[in-house]
Amino acid sequence: MERLVITHKDRLLRFGSELVFALCEQMGTQVIILNPREETTFEEDLASDVLEIITVFSARLYGSRSRKNLKIMQKLHEIPQEISGE
Repeated sequence: MERLVITHKDRLLRFGSELVFALCEQMGTQVIILNPREETTFEEDLASDVLEIITVFSARLYGSRSRKNLKIMQKLHEIPQEISGE
């Protein structure tokens, strides 16, 4: 039997890990979580999922902004070179 060992459930996926666990079960793979969370209510799980979704999208937003800012900074560094003719 194959095993998938993870330290925390959220290390596998931010949300939707139940789907992966179901696929593992279908394929005969045992999932072992070394540090399982305590049992939570549906509302707590829902709130946690919403926060995780917000975290993912805000990271993407700030990542795209930082790439945009990096390009702007590169252009600003090129301007004095273009003016001096180098």
